[in-house]
Amino acid sequence: MTTVPLTTPRSFDQLGVPAPIVAALAAGGIETPFPIQSRTLPDSLAGRDVLGRGRTGSGKTVAFAVPTVVALANSTSARVPSRPRALVLVPTRELANQVAETIAPLAAAYRLSTTTVFGGVAQSRQVSALRGGVDVLIACPGRLEDLLKQGLVHLDAVEVTVLDEADHMADLGFLPAVKRILDRTPSNGQRMLFSATLDRGVDVLVSRYLHNPVTHSVDPVIAPVSTMTHHVFAVSDAGKAAVVRELAGGQGRTLLFMRTKHSAKKLARQLTAAGIPSVDLHGNLAQNARERNLAAFSDGSVRVLVATDIAARGIHVDDVALVVHVDPPAEHKAYLHRSGRTARAGSGGDVVTLMTPDQRADVRLLAKQAGITPTITTVTAGDAAIAALTGPQADRVIPVPVVETHQPGRTPGQRGPGRAKAAKAGKTANAGRAPKAASAGRAPKAASAGRAPKSASGAKPAKPGTGSRSSAASISERGTRRGAGPSRHSGR
Repeated sequence: MTTVPLTTPRSFDQLGVPAPIVAALAAGGIETPFPIQSRTLPDSLAGRDVLGRGRTGSGKTVAFAVPTVVALANSTSARVPSRPRALVLVPTRELANQVAETIAPLAAAYRLSTTTVFGGVAQSRQVSALRGGVDVLIACPGRLEDLLKQGLVHLDAVEVTVLDEADHMADLGFLPAVKRILDRTPSNGQRMLFSATLDRGVDVLVSRYLHNPVTHSVDPVIAPVSTMTHHVFAVSDAGKAAVVRELAGGQGRTLLFMRTKHSAKKLARQLTAAGIPSVDLHGNLAQNARERNLAAFSDGSVRVLVATDIAARGIHVDDVALVVHVDPPAEHKAYLHRSGRTARAGSGGDVVTLMTPDQRADVRLLAKQAGITPTITTVTAGDAAIAALTGPQADRVIPVPVVETHQPGRTPGQRGPGRAKAAKAGKTANAGRAPKAASAGRAPKAASAGRAPKSASGAKPAKPGTGSRSSAASISERGTRRGAGPSRHSGR
């Protein structure tokens, strides 16, 4: 393994990036390479195996996207159905989509195709895309292994393999699957691995699958991003909720972190009801809901996102001004990854950890392990310390009431004349007929268990306390699978 010293950043042209790629990057607003790109591109473009170490937000995606596309553009191999030519493994669905968004315009410059494979959605479209022939496959390990076992995809034509956020895959327990997948790729292909750390078995991947890699590191492993300002707000148990509302109520993008899926969903609802439109992001959401909520946060439709640790690294949104640890994380690595959602791409950001009296010892230990020296302030709602971070409060948005309608002159639940006649006729026709047995040994089926009966208009009666739900709160609820439990893996 060769470690290369830091060099002065150069332009993409000077780094040897082909003109079509430089133009595609410029069209996306990327004109000056970040340090991780300046350091890795000369080696990766030369076809060498590369180990890039840097935290999320350091520009790793472009660092591996450029050499991947260039390698395929220079290759003489043809596109073959169900046999991708490049493979990018990522830990989460959100990251898969965002990597695809970065690679797609670069691939289009050479008429190369890309597709994603992950769980939480039907596999039929993914299989169809693979059968049509794909140059670059961006995949999560769980679904990819499912397709491999079914014989619906083959990796014997892969020329370039990338592992992105390998340490997060280790945290999620994906390393055994990653090894099985890598064993199916040709050993003579180019391989690149990007990770914030080399612990938890990531070093085993490096020694087993990378051939004499060049190592490039742009950050100390546990040092906080220098452009972040870290704060600890000491709050009372009774006053915590009001402080959270004020922190979330500013005019900039705010990201709140909770420990559990239930508490993330609950807080998003409470904030929305308080006039602060919010969406949630966690493992229980169906894929379309996750994408819709993240898109709403990205495009500014809502300014507040409430997320769990499992979703932390899938959030790649610029201009997040404030990250709030409403529930302090369990360990320092989670703190760094959560906090890394702000101060991205060289911009600044503030990070606040809320500390109740019983959390003092844990928060102090967390700060020590994370290598930070936060400013500790005792606050209540209305304090100047909160306003200094959020700026002026945004106008509150009055939730739009959901009103049930029915035909004039008819009370809800009353049948119209036509339906009443039909019901009477049906009753007469069935007269004298014995009721059907409830499928021996099976109880009669309830009317949509857990659902309220429909009114005559076909609309469900509003549940108590839900008559003023806003559209923002509904964004996450419409996409949540009814009765769904925790997903097996975040990337499936």
